[in-house]
Order: sequence, then structure tokens, then C-alpha cells
Amino acid sequence: MSLPSKVKIVEVGPRDGLQNEKQIVPTATKIELIERLAAAGLRAIEATSFVSPKWVPQMGDNSAVMQGIKRQAGVAYPVLTPNLQGFDAAIEAGATEVAIFAAASETFSRQNINCSIAESLKRFEPILSAASALEIPVRGYVSCVVGCPYEGAVAPEQAAAVANTLHAMGCYEVSLGDTIGVGNPASVSRLIEACARQVPIERLAGHYHDTYGMAVANIYASLQLGLATFDSSLAGLGGCPYAKGASGNVATEDVVYLLHGLGIETGIELATLATIGDWISGALNRPNGAKAGRALCARTE
Repeated sequence: MSLPSKVKIVEVGPRDGLQNEKQIVPTATKIELIERLAAAGLRAIEATSFVSPKWVPQMGDNSAVMQGIKRQAGVAYPVLTPNLQGFDAAIEAGATEVAIFAAASETFSRQNINCSIAESLKRFEPILSAASALEIPVRGYVSCVVGCPYEGAVAPEQAAAVANTLHAMGCYEVSLGDTIGVGNPASVSRLIEACARQVPIERLAGHYHDTYGMAVANIYASLQLGLATFDSSLAGLGGCPYAKGASGNVATEDVVYLLHGLGIETGIELATLATIGDWISGALNRPNGAKAGRALCARTE
């Protein structure tokens, strides 16, 4: 069995994590979190989202966050831009990479962004055109790749078709999101195999929520198929507001602990990461969702 020698972690805590917090997190805390993550060795940190503050008030300080970060060389700070208005605002705020998202489930797409999958993809054409003109890289997300809170199981071929479309439109990478965390190593393996038939595996990433405690197992199964990029969230921050009962993203600390145990290079300092996870959990007055993070912090107390 051949595993990747190096894995890229895309840290989504500052956006996907914090946008699901009930409280509004101070801008200074967000900036400190992003800067501390970069100092710990993260090289891709999803910083914020340029959506209407009416819908996501937690991200209402997006421009202030982007303009407040002391950027490190070699670190990407992608932001979510669901429409051209958001893209323009992101560029004005200094964004140098953006992300767009579609769903593999028609019902989820309609419930989440009030349009069909085909309509959502059509909406992204002007973003990709504008990004191409400015030489701004665009990352694509596909949500509900394994299961949907409304439709149940999602066929791997359905997710693969959306991933293929995003890639063909110009996304340099497509992240496959198990939004409600129902995947297991068997269903995730079928998903990866179906997607890799249409999109080169080096252009795919895994984004697994940990609702049933399967995220780390799903990452291991994905590694065995050659996947080498994964999204994760410090301290397991985040969830899905549209999926009742769905817990947060897999914790970055747990993913890094797995990868280092397998001898896979990440460039991330795990002990430092654990202290940051402990710090942000305290700042948010919530339990630390990272098992490895809690264990490492307990050892140093």
C-alpha cells in the first residue's frame, strides 16, 4: 500500500468554523487565529466569506479581517465568494484566492441557495471569467457528496458530475464535502473512485464532517486511494446550519496526529496547533472538539 508522502491541509476553521458560532466573534480574535495558524505551519487558511451579512452576520467583518491579517509569504488565504458581488468585494479587500460552492443534491441546493444545481453552476461563470482575467485561483466545493439531509444517500456519480463541471469551468481544485458526516470508508472510497474517473485525483480534496466519528477513518481510506489534500477545522469548529444534528468538521489536530503517525509530511507543528485549538475554544467558551488536541494539552498541564 502506497500512501502520499506529503499532504496539504486546508484550514477552514476561521470561515467554515466560525460562521456557525451563535456568537459574533471579535475581528481581532479572528485575525489572531489566522496569524497563529500560519505561524504553526498551515499554508492554506480559509479566512472569511464575502456573503451578505444579512444571511451570515458572523462574517460581516470580512473586509476588516482581510485587511487586518499580517500575511506570511507562501500562505494562501482563500475566501468564499458565492456571487460576483461577493467576488468584487473580496478582490477590493485584497483577496488573492477565492472559493465557490455547489451541491450534489438538488434539494439541498434549493434549500441552501434557492436554486437548482445547474442554475448555481451557471451563476459561477462570471466569477470564473473575472478571476481568470485577474489570474485569481478559484477553488470549488461540492457539498452533500455522500448524503443529503433531505434526499438521503447521494449517488457517487452525481457528486462526480458536479465535481467534473467545476473542474472543467476552471477550478484548480475541487473539495468533496460530506456535509452531514454520514460517510464511512466504504461509501467515501466509492465517491473518490467515481470522482477520480472524471477529475485527476491530484485536483481533488476531502472535506469530511465528523457527525458519526468516521472522519479520520474516511481520511485514511482516501489516502489509500491517493488523495493528498484535506480540509479540516481547528478544534473541530463548525457544523452545517442546514443539517440538523450535524457536528463540526474533523479537527485539524486529529488529522495531523493521524498523518504524522503514518509518517506523512504536513509542515505543521502539532504541539503548537494544539495550544491554538485550546486557546480558541476558551475564547469561544466552548468545548475543544479535537481529541488529539485535548490529549496533548493535558500532557503539558
